[in-house]
Amino acid sequence: MDLDFIIVLFLIGFFGSFISGMVGIGGSIIKYPLLLYVPTMLGVGSLSAAEVAGISAVQVFFATIGGVWAFRKDGYLNKALILSMGISVLVGSFIGGFGSNLLTDNSINFVYAIMATIAAIMMFVPKGNVDDITSNQVEFNYLIAIIAAFIVGIGSGIVGAAGAFLLVPIMLVILKIPTRVTIASSLAITFLSSIGSTIGKVITDQVLYGPAAVMIIASLIAAPLGANAGKKINTKILQAILAILILVTAVKIWIDII
Repeated sequence: MDLDFIIVLFLIGFFGSFISGMVGIGGSIIKYPLLLYVPTMLGVGSLSAAEVAGISAVQVFFATIGGVWAFRKDGYLNKALILSMGISVLVGSFIGGFGSNLLTDNSINFVYAIMATIAAIMMFVPKGNVDDITSNQVEFNYLIAIIAAFIVGIGSGIVGAAGAFLLVPIMLVILKIPTRVTIASSLAITFLSSIGSTIGKVITDQVLYGPAAVMIIASLIAAPLGANAGKKINTKILQAILAILILVTAVKIWIDII
């Protein structure tokens, strides 16, 4: 790899992982288009969609580890929420990933567009004053959490993402989980979701280990920094950042489909 290509990959990984750590998403929704378009636009290299998917899967796995590590002592990780939604989304993502070879590219893009649109709409729905609830007072409907995570898992398995960009608004709006608990716990849930996709990409030799290593290093540095920054930012601002990211992605996907 050329030095220019390495620098661009590192900056993409750093930026995407910082944002993902701050708002509680795995980051593929940010880094996938950046990896696909920026190196080519700058003339430093190019990556195919399959190569980007392989790199993103491995990178999200490590980015979420860094984010969860930063939250480990703050009391925001809700174990019941992580286990119930994490196991369910892992099963769903395996089913979705296994069956995605039966779908056309347009069908997969359509599923992604639907997911992103729903997430964008949900982020603008008022969620009340649940942020006044302390982490040890959090209660939620287990059945709804499990079913929602399973459905999201199927969709995320089809499109090759960890699904946190949809899990986060579900946790905020439907389950009424406080923002900081949502951000921390969603990183752990995304980590569980990414295990299956990472193993699948590695076993089937879809990972470019050089670029992946650069992205992983950037992730391990930036994700904890983003998580620590997120602790100091007003929760309304965090929600607005996430809503804008999801909305922009949804618009871009629909433009590509149309």
